[in-house]
Amino acid sequence: MQGWIFIVLMIALGALFALGSVALGLLLGPSKPSPEKSAPYECGMPAVGDARERHSVKFYLVAMIFLLFDIEVAFLYPWAMALRDLGWAGFVQVLLFMLLLLAGYVYVWRKGTLDWGKERG
Repeated sequence: MQGWIFIVLMIALGALFALGSVALGLLLGPSKPSPEKSAPYECGMPAVGDARERHSVKFYLVAMIFLLFDIEVAFLYPWAMALRDLGWAGFVQVLLFMLLLLAGYVYVWRKGTLDWGKERG
């Protein structure tokens, strides 16, 4: 049980810090904020239109493509750490992996998914 004391202590300190920050904000902050302060803030641009309007399918396609390529890049870090142990076989495998990624990227690019100016139905 000796090891758990430090974990419980860290959780208690974290909760105390969070509660203290909120309490200080309530105590020192304005009681009646202006409408500008109460307005939602997003990227420095004023909100335009309804938040419930539909997005085009292209938005979701680009988001999925971004996630796929981002996750695939995350696979390269462990490979780089184990490169000496893997030898030439590991190098060839990652080279094939990168070629498959490049083929997918070229396919998506040729289909026009990454072209924001062209509207497709």
